[in-house]
Amino acid sequence: DNWAFLYAQRLALKQELPLHVCFCLVPKFLEATIRHYRFMLRGLQEVAEECAELNISFHLLLGYAKDVLPTFVREHGVGGLVTDFSPLRLPRQWVEDVRERLPEDVPFAQVDAHNIVPCWVASPKQEYSARTIRGKIHAQLPEFLTEFPPVVPHPHPPSCPAEPIAWEACYSSLQVDHSVKEVEWATPGTSAGMAVLKSFIAERLKSFSTHRNDPNKAALSNLSPWLHFGQVSTQRAILEVQKHRRSYKDSVDAFVEEAVVRRELAENFCYYNENYDSVQGAYDWAQTTLKLHAKDKRPYLYSLQELEQGTTHDPLWNAAQLQMVQEGKMHGFLRMYWAKKILEWTSSPEEALQFAIYLNDRYELDGRDPNGYVGKLQGCLWSICGIHDQGWAERPVFGKIRYMNYAGCKRKFDVDQFERRYAPTH
Repeated sequence: DNWAFLYAQRLALKQELPLHVCFCLVPKFLEATIRHYRFMLRGLQEVAEECAELNISFHLLLGYAKDVLPTFVREHGVGGLVTDFSPLRLPRQWVEDVRERLPEDVPFAQVDAHNIVPCWVASPKQEYSARTIRGKIHAQLPEFLTEFPPVVPHPHPPSCPAEPIAWEACYSSLQVDHSVKEVEWATPGTSAGMAVLKSFIAERLKSFSTHRNDPNKAALSNLSPWLHFGQVSTQRAILEVQKHRRSYKDSVDAFVEEAVVRRELAENFCYYNENYDSVQGAYDWAQTTLKLHAKDKRPYLYSLQELEQGTTHDPLWNAAQLQMVQEGKMHGFLRMYWAKKILEWTSSPEEALQFAIYLNDRYELDGRDPNGYVGKLQGCLWSICGIHDQGWAERPVFGKIRYMNYAGCKRKFDVDQFERRYAPTH
C-alpha cells in the first residue's frame, strides 16, 4: 500500500531491471528515543521478510542518506531512484542532499505516498483552515482515493543478493536515549496495525462520532503509531472504513474529516510554512495577542522536569502526561488541554512551545509528525498559538487564543475516572 514502492516497481518492470528497497537508518532524529526506533525497526523486519518473498532486495543502510545512498547507487548500477515524501524540514533536506550527490544520469522522483491527495496537488499554497482546504481535498478524492494495485513477485533478480541484515547490530549504531521504554499495547508492523484497524471497525467505529472526545471511552482508532511509521497506509484505513458508511455514516464522515482533511491540512501547513515548529509560524493576530500578554502574571510556573514527571498541581494534566509517558499515546482531546496548560504555566509562548514539542516528540509514538505540530487537537503550535483557530475572548496569558480549563473538562467527561487510571504510583 505504498505508491512510491508501486511506481518504483512499475519503472523496474518496464525496464526489465531488478528492484532494490533501501532504508537509511540515521543514528538520531530529533527527540526520538529507543521507543520509536524499536517500533520502526521491528516494522522494517516485516518489510524485509515481505520483500524477500517478492524477490525484491531489501537493504538497511546505516547512516545519513547523503553519505550512503549515492555510493549504493554507483556500486549497484542503479538506473533510477524513487523516494517517498515528508513535508518536515529534516527529511526534505535529506532529499535535497541526495539529489545533489547523485550521478547526473540517474533520474530521481519523489512520490507523495504519505497523503491520499498529494500535498502539492491538494493546494499550491498554505491553507488558512480546514474550511479552505476541505473542498479542494474532497473534489480530488475520486481521482486519488482508489484501491492499490498489488506489488507483484519481481521477475528480474539482482546479480548479487542483498547482504543479510544484522538487526541487533543496528541498535548499536544508534545515538538515542534508551531510558524511554517500549510500550506494551502497540505491537509494531503492518500485520499488527491492520489488526488494530480491523478491531476499530468491528468494535469502536460505531461510537467514533459520539464518543471520540471522551478519554474514558474506547472510541478512537488508535492507529496513529502505525500511520506515522508508514506501517499502515492512511489510504488503506479510509478504504476499509468507508465500506461501513451505510451502517455508521456519521462516524465514517467524522473519521474521514480527521484522517484526511485535518491530517492533510497539517501536512499543507508544514510544507508551505517553514516555521511550523516556531511561534513565528503562527498567524500575525496570534503572534500579536501572545506578545501583548507575554508579561502577564502566570498562576504557576513549572520547569521542564516538573512537567515531564507529571508533578503539577493539576491531577488531570498529570494523568494525561503520565498516560503519554507510559503508553506513548495521549488521548487527542487531552492533548489540546495539555498543551494549553503548558502555555499557562511557563514563562513565555516560546518556552511553552519548546517544552511541548520536546515532550510530544520524546514520548508520543507518533511524535515528530506534522499532526504533532499543527494537527487539530494534537498539534503543539495549533494549541499554543491558535493555528486554524479564530480569536476568542481576551483573557490573561492567552490573549485571544482559545482557553481551556479543568472545570470545562469536568463538564465534558468523568475527569475523576481518568485521573484514577493514571494516578502516579509514587
